[in-house]
Amino acid sequence: MKQHDVILIGGGHNGLVTAGYLQRAGLNVLVVEKNPWVGGAATSRDTGTGVTFSNCSYVCSLFRPEIMRDLELPKHGLQIISYEGGAVFTRDGDYLASYRDHDSHRREFARFSARDAEAYESYARDVTRQCRFIQPLLMRTAPDPVSFKPRDIAELLWIARRFGNFSAEEMAATVRFWTMSIADFLEEYFETDVIKAYLALSGIIGTALGPMSPGTAYVLLHHYMGEVDGSVGAWGYARGGMGAVTQALAASFTAAGGTIRTDAGVAKVLTKGGRTRGVVLETGEEILAPRVVSNADVKRTFLKLVDPADLPDPFLHRVKHFKMRGSSGKLNIALDGLPDFPALPEGSRCAMGDMHFTDSVERMERGYDDWKAGRWSADPFVDMMIPTQLDPTMAPPGQHFMSCFVQYCPPKLEGRDWTDADRAAFAETVVSQIADYSPGFRDRIIGMEVRTPRELEAEVGLTEGNIFQGELTFDQLLFNRPVPGYAQYRSPIPGLYICGSSTHPGGGVMGAPGRNAAAEILRDLRMHPKEMRPAHDVL
Repeated sequence: MKQHDVILIGGGHNGLVTAGYLQRAGLNVLVVEKNPWVGGAATSRDTGTGVTFSNCSYVCSLFRPEIMRDLELPKHGLQIISYEGGAVFTRDGDYLASYRDHDSHRREFARFSARDAEAYESYARDVTRQCRFIQPLLMRTAPDPVSFKPRDIAELLWIARRFGNFSAEEMAATVRFWTMSIADFLEEYFETDVIKAYLALSGIIGTALGPMSPGTAYVLLHHYMGEVDGSVGAWGYARGGMGAVTQALAASFTAAGGTIRTDAGVAKVLTKGGRTRGVVLETGEEILAPRVVSNADVKRTFLKLVDPADLPDPFLHRVKHFKMRGSSGKLNIALDGLPDFPALPEGSRCAMGDMHFTDSVERMERGYDDWKAGRWSADPFVDMMIPTQLDPTMAPPGQHFMSCFVQYCPPKLEGRDWTDADRAAFAETVVSQIADYSPGFRDRIIGMEVRTPRELEAEVGLTEGNIFQGELTFDQLLFNRPVPGYAQYRSPIPGLYICGSSTHPGGGVMGAPGRNAAAEILRDLRMHPKEMRPAHDVL
């Protein structure tokens, strides 16, 4: 029986990042994936229409450029196409355009409110300050605040020094920002409903909170910290769909000598004498390795794959109470041509980016009210994009792929499981909203894939369909993610690690959890590949 140095459970993007770094460091790494393909939530597949869908995740910005360089992903085919523009359609037939260029953005705000155009300057300055404070923490292992290890003390002092560079006023603003709602935060700057709605959307995507819920201001920041080709805050499409990210990661890993096995779901993590010994596949096959790394979320890892007798009770208690609370659904739609949006001027570049129909914070909050009642939103927030306008590789000539990310969509419907009829009714709600702003839209549909939290959990393994593998609330960040005392990618079982988005710094197609986990594993092995300094040294 072949002995591996590391077995990696789950071929999602973080798992492949961890595997790539470990393999390049000289370890013999095996990735086992339950599906016939790798990619997790970052996949691209044609489901029978001839049009390639980005099945779950759909845009790229958060993925760390350091990882792209270290693992040579462009060499393995990854190309990110930045997009410019976007729009929020209003119920009176107008629209608010959005642009990546700051001055163009400000001029569009001035069309609605001169006061808001002026306020945008101070808003951008204040949010940028928060981004600059948080962004360096992404690629650093969170310190343990109750540890007396020199490394943890040094890291806490480093964070304190950065915070100490703020003025007293900026310190107060930072603490408020991390704990306040995005609605309250925006209210301090803007007066126009549609402008506040446009800016608030990043505070609710992927989270089971409404715009008026405390903590949503940080969620906005989480989405602002990405970059494309060095342009901070920019977003783009992966050429060929989001599966291109994980295909490049897989190609980089196998080129370094790594092995991937698909159709190889893990039933159990093997332990012996209190240490990790390997895994048992769903087929009953045992594969041995002294180290196992789980890319599954924290609940799936420790409540389903590990014998609870191997874990301390306080740890299990924390894991059981880690908040998932899925809130999102997805429609992938194949079209026989570009839909018409009469509100936009012909040829507008706004149609190249993200388009929305929710033109007030109040509408978002009412959609959240439906989620709290155990229903999908009757008037949902939809983040709609048509990437084939910039990436013709995803569809035959004349056809297009439309991605619709939907808030809010509960994991249970009034306490019961989803049915196929529920899924069809959910899809109709979304299609109906789009058709209100795009005459003839229904006639252009030639195929559709509908994903509720049920499908996200069954296929991708996201517990309750939470796309971040756990809520990004203040109590589940930094040294609290996923469990206090275990925020450094290790577990109570020696040799068992966790590298997914349940760990710091959280969700999105970022890769930082995977890289940080690899750094900690190599630290334990006293191995430091030359292209990768330890995570706590990365600036």
